[in-house]
Amino acid sequence: MESYRDSGRLLPTTLFITFDVSNLYTMIPRDGAILALQKFLGKHAENRRIHGMTIDTITKLARLVLDTNSFLFENKYYQQIRGGAMGSPFTMTLANIYMLEWEQPLVEYQNIHNQLYGRYIDDVFMTTNLSFDQIKSQLDTANNRDHNIKISYSIGSTVEFLDVLVENKVGQLRTTVFHKPAAEPYILPFTSDHPRHIHRSTVKSQLVRATRLCSHVEDFDQERLNIEFTLLLNGYPPNFISYHFKQLFQKNNVMSLMEQLDEDVYRELHRQSLMQPTRREKQKQSIALDDHPQQNNNPRNIRVYFTFESGPMLKFPQELKKLWKKHYIDKNSTMKNVHLKIGTRSNKNLNQLFIKKKPPKAMLAPVNNVAT
Repeated sequence: MESYRDSGRLLPTTLFITFDVSNLYTMIPRDGAILALQKFLGKHAENRRIHGMTIDTITKLARLVLDTNSFLFENKYYQQIRGGAMGSPFTMTLANIYMLEWEQPLVEYQNIHNQLYGRYIDDVFMTTNLSFDQIKSQLDTANNRDHNIKISYSIGSTVEFLDVLVENKVGQLRTTVFHKPAAEPYILPFTSDHPRHIHRSTVKSQLVRATRLCSHVEDFDQERLNIEFTLLLNGYPPNFISYHFKQLFQKNNVMSLMEQLDEDVYRELHRQSLMQPTRREKQKQSIALDDHPQQNNNPRNIRVYFTFESGPMLKFPQELKKLWKKHYIDKNSTMKNVHLKIGTRSNKNLNQLFIKKKPPKAMLAPVNNVAT
């Protein structure tokens, strides 16, 4: 958006559009989705193969997944005959490919008018310098293009998109963090059984999000207070919060912001935050630069994972390392160059404990043999 503004396309009359697709995962048609998948694969395949698999094989596997979506409810089997299973990674991928095909006329329309179009799964953001009626006509056309895809749209100078509030104030762009009215101020409690670095990351991620999304220092300061309030409500000690707030300001050389709200200083912090790669972008860069991925499984590293718990288990890593050094590390040991890497696993949460994703083995049977 800031590049859009800096290029001179943001006018006092510029409107923003957001829309979402109703029940995307369960509404995508099987045959239409398969056709979109085949077209997508054909565009990106080399010799009609993707990583060694033919398009025909991938298509058959896709049909197999869609045709075998079944579940057990009150001792009866049901088979899903429309759309894909909610929460399935494959369903998300297929829905994205179907949406990619559906949205092309809108994307081309926006490109012709030198405007923005962005989508995250089933949520879309657009800009326009056309009149309200003109862009509404285009959206209505899109809404009638495919009876499986129904959109609910909003047009205005101020819109909410995901967790961002975007506002055009007479040609001046303003963005800040958007909180849904019904949202409760709950995050990971400080007393939860998680390694302390998880709580540190919680504080950092909240602040980083604020610096990325808030375009003005007053909005950032208000969001910082909201974050502090939320952390206190969830049991984070004041000194813990203060320390990690200062860490972020010191790291970015903007300690003065803790005493005085300076728009110029904050603008530079905001700009630097936007230039930083996201976690996913860092992962992609790491994979692209890794010429020797097998080194990630270094035979000189032994990885040990344990379920993290408060109490005596807090000392487990230190005690294990002591035993390792005492019994395995000496100049004559064949293990002297082997490093112990200790990681943690979290205890199951209530969702994992109470929701059974698989039926009892006694109830497992071929769908064709059970009445639906």
